[in-house]
Amino acid sequence: MKNILITGLVIFFSFQGWSQTITLESFASGFSAPVDIAHAGDDRLFVVEKGGRIKILNADGTIEATPFLDISSLVSNGSEQGLLGLAFHPDYATNGYFYVNYTDTGGDTQVSRFSVDSGNPNLADPASEFPIIDYTQPFSNHNGGCVRFGPDGYLYIAAGDGGSGGDPGNRAQNTELLLGKLLRIDVDSPGGGNNYGIPPDNPFAGDPPNAGEIWAYGLRNPWKFSFDKDNGDLWIADVGQGTIEEIDHAAGNAAGLNYGWRCYEGSLVYNNTDCPDPSELTFPVGEYNHSVGNSITGGYVYRGSTYNNMLGYYFFADFGSGVIGSIDSDENLTILDDTNSNFSSFGEDVNGELYLVTYSGTIYKIVGEVLELEEFKYTTVHIVPNPAVHSFTIQSFDESIVKFEIFNLNGTLIKSSHGSAFHSKTISTQGFSKGLYLIKAYGEEGQCSIHKLLIE
Repeated sequence: MKNILITGLVIFFSFQGWSQTITLESFASGFSAPVDIAHAGDDRLFVVEKGGRIKILNADGTIEATPFLDISSLVSNGSEQGLLGLAFHPDYATNGYFYVNYTDTGGDTQVSRFSVDSGNPNLADPASEFPIIDYTQPFSNHNGGCVRFGPDGYLYIAAGDGGSGGDPGNRAQNTELLLGKLLRIDVDSPGGGNNYGIPPDNPFAGDPPNAGEIWAYGLRNPWKFSFDKDNGDLWIADVGQGTIEEIDHAAGNAAGLNYGWRCYEGSLVYNNTDCPDPSELTFPVGEYNHSVGNSITGGYVYRGSTYNNMLGYYFFADFGSGVIGSIDSDENLTILDDTNSNFSSFGEDVNGELYLVTYSGTIYKIVGEVLELEEFKYTTVHIVPNPAVHSFTIQSFDESIVKFEIFNLNGTLIKSSHGSAFHSKTISTQGFSKGLYLIKAYGEEGQCSIHKLLIE
């Protein structure tokens, strides 16, 4: 039976008279320096240990005794080195391919493909390594390491700026180098003498000496990025230098963005020698200074179906201080309590539920609240159709509705009516974003009914 751990962290979102909390439920423990989690399209979670092993965590919280993969003999394991990232091919169920990012015994980055064992889905074939891409790391730190497949089917790779401090080679701004970049490659269509191809819509494709692999640049040490399951948006958490931790957000199809490092650390000037005009840069949607935390760990936008109060929020944490934070759909950042944990990664399961990983080896499930809906005491209210596309109708067949209010999940009032009483009113969705809304309808005696509405 799992233990429920209510840490010192109690996360509050207020919404017009409700308090909603998020807690951390201890899900599994005993891992050695875990730094990533991925799923393979089923209910298993694959936990990446920095020393070079991947272990399977089952849906009931048990851990398979034999590692899924052990490449510890191939991996260097300095303070920021090791096995750092894992991504399963979108057609993994058919081809059995998965991809890892690690620093080799020489300290350089290697991204390789492996295959699952043909006779055992809980084991990989350690002899199946197929090198995809590699690049030299001039220093031992700032390796990035996160790998994810985007909604477009391409493999994205987070590359740090090469290390030291302050990016002494200005590598992040140099588009002839792969360091300090988010790379995007086609692992299904190799070409040009490589074991991968360059997508033709990459910003520097066919434009030497610029590196065709680059999708975005101006990054310092992107420690986890993710794609929103709902709209494909890209979220990047970039570890700061000495002052600012930042979160970047862009449409998934926004190519060639320059996130500003080393010209800027977050929104602050760091070193503006030979830098582009600020109008050419993409600045963070969220940042915090080092009085709050000093090593951001990126997460996910919650798109699960269980917890109403988490829906649409991007969650992040800090390895150094243990804070957890969120950014809402209006890009408002909230910093929450300090848990004194070294959070090294987030995970997302096949259903969109979120997990939080501590470097000491414990994995927590993030648990929110299910909003209980209060019905009219004397009146039955219906919202039809639900989900809605172009319009929806608020109706009551019994008692009149004298007022309604529509809120988004950030608690912002979107629309209200205080006019004549009605039994049925149709409302256009024009001007509404897609997503979940809450409707409060009031009866003649002041009773209130709360309903969820999904706009597609």
